[in-house]
Amino acid sequence: MSDAFRRFAGRCSVWLGSPISFALSLFIVAVWAASGPLFHFSDSWQLVINTGTTIVTFLMVFLIQATQNRDAQAIQLKLDELIRSNRNARNAIAGIESCTEEELQHLQAEFQKLRQKERALPAD
Repeated sequence: MSDAFRRFAGRCSVWLGSPISFALSLFIVAVWAASGPLFHFSDSWQLVINTGTTIVTFLMVFLIQATQNRDAQAIQLKLDELIRSNRNARNAIAGIESCTEEELQHLQAEFQKLRQKERALPAD
């Protein structure tokens, strides 16, 4: 089931991020706006677009989150491989996404000190 959803979310992400889907959405909104006088700009007329956009937004949140999670995981794995392949890098950093907030703050402070030391060095 999760593999089928991953494929579905990936395909939707590609299609929904295309210029064609944007143009289609723009067309739907234009048709809705143009139909306003026909329906006397009634509450029901407004409810159609509000309900439609709310449902689409609700569903899109899950699709976007699924694709973002997968992309973030792939990037993290690529970075882990780069860290692991560098002899001078600390391999402990490769698993940083599972650190506690305190551990992350400690590492942030450590890297801040390193950046300050580099700035203090004379330029070549």
